[in-house]
Amino acid sequence: RQPRSTLFPYTTLFRSLGSELRRLREDHSIKLEEVADRLGVAASTLSRIETGKAPTKSVYLSAMLEMYGVTDPSQRQVLVDMAREGHRKGWWSVYDDVLPTGFGIYVGLEAEAAGLRSFEGEVVQGLFQTPDYARAILREVQVRDTDEQVERLVDLRMKRQEVLDRNPPLDVWMILDEAVVRRTIGGPEVMRDQLARLVEASKKPNVTLQVLPFSSGSHAGLRGPFSILEFPERADPDVAYVESVAGIIYLEKEREVRTCAEAFDRLRAAALSPGQSTDLIFDAAKGLG
Repeated sequence: RQPRSTLFPYTTLFRSLGSELRRLREDHSIKLEEVADRLGVAASTLSRIETGKAPTKSVYLSAMLEMYGVTDPSQRQVLVDMAREGHRKGWWSVYDDVLPTGFGIYVGLEAEAAGLRSFEGEVVQGLFQTPDYARAILREVQVRDTDEQVERLVDLRMKRQEVLDRNPPLDVWMILDEAVVRRTIGGPEVMRDQLARLVEASKKPNVTLQVLPFSSGSHAGLRGPFSILEFPERADPDVAYVESVAGIIYLEKEREVRTCAEAFDRLRAAALSPGQSTDLIFDAAKGLG
């Protein structure tokens, strides 16, 4: 791997390290429960390490490398460095006090992703929200938060948007249901600014924006919004992200991610072209008076 910028988090390092540890264990035909027992941890804990959802202590890593017969100094050092780098906190850690449970993982993945495919059925994708639009949404869905907490969440959302202008920038393909651009959130002025923001963003070479019109009828996104994150390293598989009132779900199994990708392709085919989508957004803005 090439050295990563310290501006970016190390979430995918946990995934890569866990994947390699799982491969080494399976190559030696050792059961997960056996390793967990020898480490003195719960099997569920080791499973979280192998799936990249939790870090591993250096003492556990050393023990596993011994069990798996990893004696080559350079190979051991690579894995040790991955574990060490993975422990570094990302910039979003200062928002831990207001981050919804599990969302820190998404921010980390988003910051390291090379591409993002996103379908939204109710609101504009967070990477393209204006502060006032974001504030109007958060005040409604985070009703127990104080004004200060809401403002910190708005700041976090604006900070996330820097991935659109980094080098290289995040490549985004966003599909919005027509309801997103027709529903007035925050009042006419706030919504007018938000629609203008969408039009401006669509001009970026790394952004493709489509609107799924009401006329399309039933569609592949009726189950709700979802996103698919793609990473620059071939060893890092795509991750699908689904958020609802019940919580956050990360889908990593190839079959599950493929199902989401197929749904996105169907939505892309049913949506208006980027040019037609911009025209519809202009039309929606005119309707605000």
